[in-house]
Amino acid sequence: QVQLVESGGGLVQAGGSLRLSCAASGSIFSINTMGWYRQAPGKQRELVAHVTSGGFPNYADSVKGRFTLSRDNAKNTMYLQMNNLKPEDTAVYYCKADIRTHWAQPLYDYWGQGTQVTVSS
Repeated sequence: QVQLVESGGGLVQAGGSLRLSCAASGSIFSINTMGWYRQAPGKQRELVAHVTSGGFPNYADSVKGRFTLSRDNAKNTMYLQMNNLKPEDTAVYYCKADIRTHWAQPLYDYWGQGTQVTVSS
């Protein structure tokens, strides 16, 4: 089985910073794309940032210049450094990874349980 576990959410004032982590564990052969998504109350889940195993991160326009995604392939871990947070960044943040559990298996999407980020004005 594969698990994605997020951590690092919380309550912060506008202009503050938080760092989210997402650790993948279990029967993992390889991980392709990893990404962060968020879902605010009453809104659809949206992509925040994502990166392939050897590529450069891509960001939603709303977070460019404020958020930085990084990845430690040796630890199967991904991070999201969020600076200059705004109230509109308030959401549940989810990590997703495209994981192959065996060389002969296809890639499957796995999701974390989500972590709440609340930015007060």
